Amino acid sequence: MPRNIWNTIAAVPADSLRHIFANDAQRVQNMTVRQSGILFDFSKTHLNDGLLAAFQSLAGHAKFTEAREKLFSGEIVNPSEGRAAEHTAERGNGAAQQVEMAKALQARMRGLIEAIDAGAMGEVKHILHIGIGGSALGPKLLIDALGRDDARYDVKVVSNVDAAALAEAVANMDPHKTIVAVASKTFTTTETLMNAASAIEWMKQAGVSDPEGRIIALTANPEKAIEWGVDESRILPFNEAVGGRYSLWCSIGFPVAIGLGWAAYEELLEGAAAMDRHFKTSDLTSNAPVLAAYADLYYSQVRKCQTRAVFAYDERLRLLPDYLQQLEMESNGKSVTASGEPLGVNSAPVTWGGVGTDAQHAVFQLLHQGTHLIPVEFIVSKTPGHDFDPAHHETLLINCFAQGAALMSGRKSDDGARNYVGDRPSVTLLLEDVTPSVVGALIAFYEHRTYVNAMLLDINPFDQFGVELGKEIAKAIAQDGPSGFDASTMALIAEAEL
Repeated sequence: MPRNIWNTIAAVPADSLRHIFANDAQRVQNMTVRQSGILFDFSKTHLNDGLLAAFQSLAGHAKFTEAREKLFSGEIVNPSEGRAAEHTAERGNGAAQQVEMAKALQARMRGLIEAIDAGAMGEVKHILHIGIGGSALGPKLLIDALGRDDARYDVKVVSNVDAAALAEAVANMDPHKTIVAVASKTFTTTETLMNAASAIEWMKQAGVSDPEGRIIALTANPEKAIEWGVDESRILPFNEAVGGRYSLWCSIGFPVAIGLGWAAYEELLEGAAAMDRHFKTSDLTSNAPVLAAYADLYYSQVRKCQTRAVFAYDERLRLLPDYLQQLEMESNGKSVTASGEPLGVNSAPVTWGGVGTDAQHAVFQLLHQGTHLIPVEFIVSKTPGHDFDPAHHETLLINCFAQGAALMSGRKSDDGARNYVGDRPSVTLLLEDVTPSVVGALIAFYEHRTYVNAMLLDINPFDQFGVELGKEIAKAIAQDGPSGFDASTMALIAEAEL
């Protein structure tokens, strides 16, 4: 993207948040979007008419509407790997052929779940889902958010190759009543296959007669799964053009579908599909993912903010910041454009966050009075996830809204230690409830927001070569022994007696 475009955006005057509100009686109405059970309040950002016009110009220069159409029509949007990105087709919004393929594979998954429910694999009480990265973060988030009260099976998700994680997951499982779902797009992921082999050994040691027969493979490479020893009838394939961090909508969502039930899984898909339709058809000036990306780019490119904080004021969404870290930083943490040229501007900021009132007593000091300007995102539900005293939820909501107000308004004091400069931006997402439909829409919103950021920066958000070098070196050490590395690495290997 030409540097002068960013210079033009940077030259647009942006008043303080206090003055913006004082001079615009319609500020809240004009900067709020209601969609799919979520209210998106962008009013406490510095976006104004001038900035919105400048970003509209940027979107035109970047041919964003064409890029959006390419995503939904199944054209190549991942040029480095020559692939489309078909995650929206899993929700019914994509090229007709890919939508039909997704429906067929979902029917296969539903059939297997119904067979398990009917006792085809014996008595089943536990589902052990093994994956890593996108193959684990999505299922773990959804099971934790939606499966607290109505889960049909005991579902545990393991990703860490540290065996302590696997030991903790299986501690209360009956190996004779456990199914192991192994999730790997390529079915070559070292950590996942090591954990899967250990799970099989755990079942063998408990006297399970056919532990391999209790493995279900979730993969885009069925041949590798068969080679590894999984029977074809227990393989749930998915489209290779569905990226790992966008994959909870395909068979990677098996633990969600079996744990919560098919009706809940369909609600999840439909919630995401509704957000797809909003993103695809709404004008850019009232499009939630687009407005969010405009704010992201303003703070990262103009105000030079290096991080973005996300706080879930709902225990059910406590894993959302972890999920967004991968989605946003693995997608847009790039230093070159889609054509391989130096990016020349900042890429994705560091995404971090935590849980509501816990974070207030840990990191909000820096947000209010530190020298860093950090845009904040609040996610909160109008409906509590419990039947306890309603005062708890009222207090939660009050704290959430108060933090946004305090960040914006600040408070002047002659005592520097008690002075709050204010004018610190935030966005609030107010959910009607934490239901499959609303959570589906929420995740799809973040996916599309990530895509808009990428297109306006001319980044390919669908490759992730940055994760490979360290893995290659680890394999070299494991296979060939330590040699040829820097002195520090060699000393650490020697000290650990590898």
